[in-house]
Amino acid sequence: MSNSSSITEFLLLAFAETGELQLLHFWLLLGIYLAALLGNSLIITAIACDHRLHNPMYFFLFNLSLLDLGSISTTLPKAMANSLWDTRAISYQGCVAQISFFFFFMSTEYFLLTVMAYDRYVAICKPLHYGTLLGSRACVHMAAAAWGSGFLYAVLHTANTFSLPLCKGNALDQFFCEIPQILKLACSDSYFRETGILVISVCLGFGCFLFIVLSYVQIFRAVLRIPSEQGRHKAFSTCLPHLAVVSLFLSTAIFAYLKPPSISSPLLDLVVSVLYSVVPPAVNPSSTA
Repeated sequence: MSNSSSITEFLLLAFAETGELQLLHFWLLLGIYLAALLGNSLIITAIACDHRLHNPMYFFLFNLSLLDLGSISTTLPKAMANSLWDTRAISYQGCVAQISFFFFFMSTEYFLLTVMAYDRYVAICKPLHYGTLLGSRACVHMAAAAWGSGFLYAVLHTANTFSLPLCKGNALDQFFCEIPQILKLACSDSYFRETGILVISVCLGFGCFLFIVLSYVQIFRAVLRIPSEQGRHKAFSTCLPHLAVVSLFLSTAIFAYLKPPSISSPLLDLVVSVLYSVVPPAVNPSSTA
């Protein structure tokens, strides 16, 4: 038995038992990381350098690529280092920082995806009012609100999570520090405090998702009225990938944070975490560009 004051490090989940497989996982993670790094960096550079792309859609895409770079750089480099050096340790301070930055980038990204749904709705359903509703000042305010909300969310969850007394060791069944895994180490009488905050967060997340779905219902109704098949295809090509990324991220994140302990297993937790923490940052450039 231990408590949070005596914990100096956490032990992360090892991808494999043998050094050869650990090295294989290192190269696999490196390939994914470099692909995400290259794709997002190219988008950021192209939008920054090409004045023709200085419009609301690409402004939000610029912010999204920054968030993707931040989120995937928070988790994969440490996982790669552990696989390369065949270790599992992460310091207590490193774990706090990883959860803070990861939750900040991912929550901000979700808020930004909600804003991007509104951008697509106005562009397709109210094109004559696009310049008025989404002027440069409005876009900056919406992006700033997404970043600010993500920051406050990260501070709230990180402070609350690490204020809980930890009584069940320091081993995490995950390749990065994740709030549900920290909660498994918490004393039973304090577990429900953070769980309550997570439930409230899920309700807010579902509210954003409902807004996105309603926006896309209106978008699809407008697109189906477009007489040109080429026009319909162009509209769908800019909307469906965005909706797919949002659905994948939200469904897997909700499952990871609210699944019953009875169905939890290291393999299932690992697969789900990869689906919401690694896949969206890696595919967002190709799916939204």
